[in-house]
Amino acid sequence: MDVALGGTFDPVHDGHRKLFERAFELGDVTVGLTSDELAPKTRQVDRPVRSYEERETDLEAALETFADEYDREFEIRTLEKPTGIATEPQFDYLVVSPETREGGERINEIRREHGYDPLEVVVVPHVRADDGDIISSTRIVQGEIDEHGNVLDDAE
Repeated sequence: MDVALGGTFDPVHDGHRKLFERAFELGDVTVGLTSDELAPKTRQVDRPVRSYEERETDLEAALETFADEYDREFEIRTLEKPTGIATEPQFDYLVVSPETREGGERINEIRREHGYDPLEVVVVPHVRADDGDIISSTRIVQGEIDEHGNVLDDAE
């Protein structure tokens, strides 16, 4: 089975790792990584985003761990548009977080328009930080939590 997922992954955190784990449980994985141009447009909060190359290096390291564990293959591809790679015919699954579920529905509309079978959209629940709020890259960048959801001492 072929699995797609996408994101900015800046930085990679335990919520992302939960997505990766579920994807590798399902099959070989292709990750769409937002381009430098697309990344700021997908943010709900205006914040700096590291370069594609930096994000790709960290993402590859995270994916290798799961690929080895599940004996699967993976590929990282550049996302130039939000619907990205998942509109291509070869995929069977799309792994998403709760807030990107609607994007999965839009992708399936596009697939139907092209005569492709819809993807099975697999929603992975959020991972919570120690304070009960979700782990997010924005919270990490803002210094509230670390990548594992530990609340940082100097966070207000």
